[in-house]
Amino acid sequence: MFLPKRLTFSSKRYLCTGCASLSYPPKPALPQLSLLADKCTSMTQLKQIHAQMVVTSRISDHFAASRLLSFCALSDSGDINYAIKLFEITKDPNIFMWNTLIRALASSPNPNRAVFLYTKMRRQGVCPNNHTFPFLLKGCCNSCSLESCKQVHTHVLKFGLELDLHVVNGLVRAYSVSSHLSSARRLFDEFSERNLSIWTTMITGYAQNFCAIEALVLFDRMLADGFEPKGPTIASVLSACARSGCLELGERIHAFMLERGIETGLVLGTALVHMYAKNGAISTAKKLFDSMPERNLATWNAMLCGLASNGNAEEVLALFRKLEKEKLLPNDVTFVGVLSACCRAGLIDVGQKIFNSMKEVYGIEPKIEHYGCMVDLLGRGGKLVEAEELIKRMAMKADVVILGALLAACKNQGNTEIAERVVKDILALEPHNHMVYVVLSNMYAEAGRWQDVWRLRKVMKVGNLKKTPGWSLVDGDT
Repeated sequence: MFLPKRLTFSSKRYLCTGCASLSYPPKPALPQLSLLADKCTSMTQLKQIHAQMVVTSRISDHFAASRLLSFCALSDSGDINYAIKLFEITKDPNIFMWNTLIRALASSPNPNRAVFLYTKMRRQGVCPNNHTFPFLLKGCCNSCSLESCKQVHTHVLKFGLELDLHVVNGLVRAYSVSSHLSSARRLFDEFSERNLSIWTTMITGYAQNFCAIEALVLFDRMLADGFEPKGPTIASVLSACARSGCLELGERIHAFMLERGIETGLVLGTALVHMYAKNGAISTAKKLFDSMPERNLATWNAMLCGLASNGNAEEVLALFRKLEKEKLLPNDVTFVGVLSACCRAGLIDVGQKIFNSMKEVYGIEPKIEHYGCMVDLLGRGGKLVEAEELIKRMAMKADVVILGALLAACKNQGNTEIAERVVKDILALEPHNHMVYVVLSNMYAEAGRWQDVWRLRKVMKVGNLKKTPGWSLVDGDT
């Protein structure tokens, strides 16, 4: 039992002093059980505390239930499904419990559930507070749902929270992620009590949406208004520059760091390496990487993936071997970079050896991204049968991206037999995907199989599937 000795329950009965009646050890106080719930490190321990709360009738107290819910929903060792069940059996959950579950669902694989839960909350007459909307807006960000963002914005106005800094910051971020920069900028301009956080959000929004000039102008305006970015702010904007190709803004921030004597350190050094490498400034990224006195796995991954995206396969492999000599354990991100480099260089044998080492040497279960790299690598090398067999052996179900990579390889190799099977699998996932019919029809035409061409065209006509004007399929080594 997880409970400490002073709270351990026993089935033994005891005689009361001065009477003949039987009694049991005293029940643990509610704060003690709740404190234990806060100190849990696993779901096994949490379930034991939950059981004691049920046995001692403490679970009906909202404070006790909320401590259980917080661990299940928010802890790395928690269980979101257990949290949902616990929430559902709680009578009249308070706003803290609603907010906790909305926060957890917003960061889950299906963030739309946070919006659905908020809708349920309103239908039950529970009023949101200023903590509800930042969590809810994070769900809108993670789902990139402009429509949900607009609906939440309406409720923000309805409950008079349009002047709350954290709520407005969440709205600016959600609109930016949804590529609705005009709404984000309008909110930003209308809000007079701006702090460094909301400046960062707006600049990052521009950078993420490839608006380098606007981001640069706003960055200079922020400095003119007396706001000097700190480490987290700089790292956030540099990360956006890496994703969107805003090299000029990244260089401007780097120059600002040098002018103000801001120490690079591990976090900012890694962010700079990532930004320069992803933008093709490999020589600058390498100089920064080599000059860093301290590097962690994220730093190595930034350099590896940057080299891989620029087609420097030999340098990637050399850096990977150096990483192993440093006795750093690679992770799944590392292997994505190395395998993608092998794919671009056509290093089939090396790629297969590294792929096999993931599980055999490092105990890392390959994810769909790793399988995608291998299918692409085998397909480019003409090993279509091996690629198809690899897809069949996958622990997870193949998605359209992986199947599309194999179909492109089939087209390059002129293998209509495997292509027909791949098209069937793609259509099972996306029945109205007209492009696969076009690819297969072109393959039939190149093989002189005109009857199959007419058959496919008839299928497309009956199904009202037409090639979208302006679309084309380009096969090339990237």
